[in-house]
Amino acid sequence: MSSAERYPILKDFYRNQPVFLTGSTGFVGSHLARELLKLGADLRLLVRTTSRADLVEEFRSAGAQIFQGDLGDRDSLSRAAAGAKYIFHIGALYREAKFPDEVYFRVNLDGTKYLLEQAEKNQVQRFVYCSTTGVHSHIENPPADETAPFHPADVYQRSKCQAEELVQQLSNEGKVRATIIRPAMIWGDGDTRFLKLFRGIAKRTMPLIGNGSTWTHWIYIEDLVDAFLLAPTTEASLGQAYIIAGRAPVPMKQVFETLARISGTRPLPFNLPIAPIQMLGSIVEGICRPFGIEPPIHRRRADFFIKNRAFKTEKAKRDLGFSPRYSFEEEATRIYDWYKSQGWLNSTT
Repeated sequence: MSSAERYPILKDFYRNQPVFLTGSTGFVGSHLARELLKLGADLRLLVRTTSRADLVEEFRSAGAQIFQGDLGDRDSLSRAAAGAKYIFHIGALYREAKFPDEVYFRVNLDGTKYLLEQAEKNQVQRFVYCSTTGVHSHIENPPADETAPFHPADVYQRSKCQAEELVQQLSNEGKVRATIIRPAMIWGDGDTRFLKLFRGIAKRTMPLIGNGSTWTHWIYIEDLVDAFLLAPTTEASLGQAYIIAGRAPVPMKQVFETLARISGTRPLPFNLPIAPIQMLGSIVEGICRPFGIEPPIHRRRADFFIKNRAFKTEKAKRDLGFSPRYSFEEEATRIYDWYKSQGWLNSTT
């Protein structure tokens, strides 16, 4: 079911409206771009010379205007954002350990600052910023809501946190009309980040790390796109931040059990202790990072198994009318079926 079918307010809201989107060749941005095009938006996209050519051509053929540039280039942002009524800022440098810290802040913080300048200059109707629930990091007393304190734990989270604080500051000052979306762990058809998890459990090569009691909270890509699209449709969301997550959090042990059941197997009968994995991740990162090599194992990948992520989503339901489509198992099944259709579950790459 399309976004407009689920939320009738979207049927004509974006039709012929000038919309500027960053990050359109990434996982989240590409799904949002497709839906905006279906809704008839006059879509402008900022793409880098290294962006995926197949997606750029797909969007160009569908009627989007393509602007070459990047988030660190004020001139390219000025050209692409000129005349836009709505700005969706999705683009960011995600967790790649090969990059030094200053690159994260240059892209994620400075890029947001430059785009906010354009939003203020052009008096856009709404600036929708994609943050992350990672700004809260580990949730000591789950579930948390939007008022939970910020405790960013890595450079990606710190750069996104500072960018969100800048968006909120300018919104509070009345300089931009902004709404902030904090997605939980994003997954869905086309995602590759969790392929190793699905494949490892299906092949019985990935044991559970830790005791399995850690809470996880996921958001299916189609639902996240809905949340972004709904954000500008109400004045109630002006100046607000929203945690966008699925129907309910699930403990890590249940994640493994569910994925095993879907793949027709069973989880491995033993767990690995977390401390050696964390230590190994830190050592490997320290060796690879000075050479600009993406390490095969990260400290953050180990932390994935021990940091609580469980959230309340009543605010998004109340203000945006947002509701997730599927249960956790239904989401996992759809993703498993998509991986299987691509032949990726048996691949070694």
